[in-house]
Amino acid sequence: MDISQFSERINQTLSTLQYGQTPDELYAPIRYMMELGGKRVRPLLTLLGAYLFHDDVEKAVMPAIGVEVFHNFTLMHDDIMDNAPLRRGQETVHEKWNTSTAILSGDVMLVRAYEFFLGIEPQKLPVALKLFSTCAAQVCEGQQLDMNFEARQDVQIDEYLNMIRLKTAVLLGFSLELGALLNNAAPEDARHLKEFGINMGIAFQLRDDLLDVYGDQAKFGKRVGGDIVSDKKTYLLLNALERANATQQKELRKWQGLGQNGQEKQKVEAVKAIYDELDIQGTTHSQINHYFQKALHHLNEVNALNSKKELLRQLAIQLIERDS
Repeated sequence: MDISQFSERINQTLSTLQYGQTPDELYAPIRYMMELGGKRVRPLLTLLGAYLFHDDVEKAVMPAIGVEVFHNFTLMHDDIMDNAPLRRGQETVHEKWNTSTAILSGDVMLVRAYEFFLGIEPQKLPVALKLFSTCAAQVCEGQQLDMNFEARQDVQIDEYLNMIRLKTAVLLGFSLELGALLNNAAPEDARHLKEFGINMGIAFQLRDDLLDVYGDQAKFGKRVGGDIVSDKKTYLLLNALERANATQQKELRKWQGLGQNGQEKQKVEAVKAIYDELDIQGTTHSQINHYFQKALHHLNEVNALNSKKELLRQLAIQLIERDS
């Protein structure tokens, strides 16, 4: 087996899903969102987590789809909160329809996500739903912290790393833990897989922060420099503020709150210039590698065939080195 076969199984299943028909204004945005594509990392992790402990992963397919639908629900609502114009290079749902429709369609996606878990074996279902509910709440906690940071000027790097652990990384950890649970992994193996996913998720988000500033617009799928324009407290900005000299600090603070009235390009260039002076790109690469190595440590501790674990290692490398 290779990763492409698992991806094909996920995409095949997604192509057959029915979320509902009437009213079309409610369900068309869901179909649109799910058809935008994406890497399908989370359902892939669920299948790979199951595959570590048994060759047959069929029982994990629909729960994996539930994870993906939940993830896209969070993206739909995040885009509203961030007032984001693009998602995967296309109009966001709230831009294409309207905010109220995007909220309601997202709510239905959350409901459907739970439904996709209902085929889990009865003795495992309560555990799976409890783990999922805990994870889902943590994702919301992370999003709230992210919004809280918008109004604060004293956010610390450790706080930021905890926020992305909740908002992004715990769902990757849960995806693997779910697959392990469904194919009867030992609790300690499931724990190591979860930690592998969480550390990989933090590295993944740090890579996303980096691409937002240094990525190729055509490949990235979102507006490059968007985090700078919107004053997002990313690892890059917080690291720059911590290490900047007085002149650089003054320049960074000057741009806070500006750049929304035709100054976007100027602001991105000014902030990026300071990042370059401080080698923020290199520092971020080092932090990404730190979490990548922590992830590999936990993967090495999992009691499974090395040939199967190699698939997860390959996927982790793809995610950390991606340019989109």
